[in-house]
Amino acid sequence: MPNSKVNNFVIRFANVNGTGSASANYLFAKAIFRMGVPVTPKNIFPSNIQGLPTWYDVRVSEKGYLGRREGVDIMVCVNPQSMPDDVRSVRSGGYFIYDSTKALHPELIRNDVTYIGMPLMEMCLREFTDPRQRQLFKNIIYVGALAALLDIEFEVLEQLLAEQFEGKEKLIGLNIKALKLGVQYINDNFSFPLEIRLERRDLVGDKILVDGNSACGLGAVYGGATVVAWYPITPSTSVVEGFETYAKKLRIDPETGKKNFAIVQAEDELAAIGMVIGANWNGARSFTATSGPGLSLMNEFLGLAYFAEIPTVLIDVQRTGPSTGMPTRTQQSDILLAAYASHGDTKQVLIFPSTPKECFEMTAESFDLAELLQTPIILMTDLDLGMNDHMSEPFVWDDNKQYNRGKVLDAQQLEELPRFGRYLDVDGDGITYRTIPGTHPTKGSFFTRGTSRDEYAAYTEDGSVYARNMERLLKKWDTAKNIVPAPVLYQSENKSPYGLIFFGTSTYSAEEAMDDMEASGIVFDAMRLKSFPFNKTVEDFIHSHEMVFIIEQNRDAQMRSLLINELNVNPQKMISVLNFDGMPITAQFITSQINKTLSPAIN
Repeated sequence: MPNSKVNNFVIRFANVNGTGSASANYLFAKAIFRMGVPVTPKNIFPSNIQGLPTWYDVRVSEKGYLGRREGVDIMVCVNPQSMPDDVRSVRSGGYFIYDSTKALHPELIRNDVTYIGMPLMEMCLREFTDPRQRQLFKNIIYVGALAALLDIEFEVLEQLLAEQFEGKEKLIGLNIKALKLGVQYINDNFSFPLEIRLERRDLVGDKILVDGNSACGLGAVYGGATVVAWYPITPSTSVVEGFETYAKKLRIDPETGKKNFAIVQAEDELAAIGMVIGANWNGARSFTATSGPGLSLMNEFLGLAYFAEIPTVLIDVQRTGPSTGMPTRTQQSDILLAAYASHGDTKQVLIFPSTPKECFEMTAESFDLAELLQTPIILMTDLDLGMNDHMSEPFVWDDNKQYNRGKVLDAQQLEELPRFGRYLDVDGDGITYRTIPGTHPTKGSFFTRGTSRDEYAAYTEDGSVYARNMERLLKKWDTAKNIVPAPVLYQSENKSPYGLIFFGTSTYSAEEAMDDMEASGIVFDAMRLKSFPFNKTVEDFIHSHEMVFIIEQNRDAQMRSLLINELNVNPQKMISVLNFDGMPITAQFITSQINKTLSPAIN
């Protein structure tokens, strides 16, 4: 029988923000990944620049579970400020590793936890003279100690440092020295390895560690984006930074060396989305990225893009609101705001990626969808998916792919038309034909405005003409149901009376929860939503189950509300599983909430 404590644990690093701990903690996570063991790191950081507590969780799971797990098996605490809470968070039988340069207060001692003290600051003062190095290498020393305690292959750490600091031999040598200090201290003072430890496996294959924001940035490049306008806001800023990094490599004219892209930092989010709409109207593929507060400001322009039917791509990396909320914590709380963004009868297309690979693919696909449907496409990620690294399938791209620009008329096609009707539904699908400004000297040029117009883009306040246009937009919405990404079904062998609906990063924990509940005899059919509007598959799934649980990370059950509102389903059968503390939802939380509901029904 396999040892349940090998390749199956959670370790947390408790540090002070701004002390350089993030790179050391990431080195630890990457080493496990290089040993072929699935790993999920999560950076939990404050919204100030430095000084407050920060945590870095690493879940190691031989079974490949990538969601956050409750409870800490090993705590590495070098922050006195958070130490009381950190001690309490360790599971019974776990380990507490700390800087013993100063003695622990008696109140911090638990009889059911093993303490491993290392005089980290004392060691740094003795071995290093530069004040900054003393601070930085304290983190590397505890990584070395963990290598000894957990049986991490030291050669892997050496290789990672060589890759990180390529060409900087002195820096590589200093880091290896710090690692060896930690290893030696454990060798001299403790029994090792621990019962909780690592063993090399071949469970990773060709998978990569990457964050969703970088994946979105790369997806935008491959999706054909050439113009970005944005205003910085956590946690979306690194989407544009990622786009810029990749565009500098992939969007350079090979003959002239000039950039084939433009990035504009606007004065605010309202200006940013306005620039994006203008660029798309002029024929470019353009996008912006923001979070909840920025999405609020963009509502008016999103209404313009919807009503004037201008392709637009927006990446919303959701965070904890309302208002400033907790800007460095995660949530899925912009769903209703995004779905009905703007005033009046407006419906926006939403896309829900669950993995970095989907962030890459769906971002690229969003530009095709925006031009096919001539409407805004809002990609809904969140801080956990966007800013944390996740184990992902490698990204794949077909270099023969042709962008689908939808119904765009060229000069010859315009010349053959007796009269061009910009808002005339020729094909009966609600999607009209458009032109790129300048395509023809006389035909196809028109002003785009947010006021009512007829089929030929002429201004009108005739109520019947306005109603006809709004009905056509609704027909286009029905067409979109069969164009947007379809949901993923997880069918049980024997049809279950219980259904489970989830989306985005809730997927990781939902899939683990399904395994846990199946082991206890409760089987679910499940569905992962990938887009809004919902197609008939979603409606049929809900109607075919007696009880449907909807897992989401917000207080007000926003996805449940959207499903009920759009599909006219019985609200009583729609049961919410809600997590809104700013931390990613766990499988343990999901199972406990569902069991509370099912226990009376089963008994």
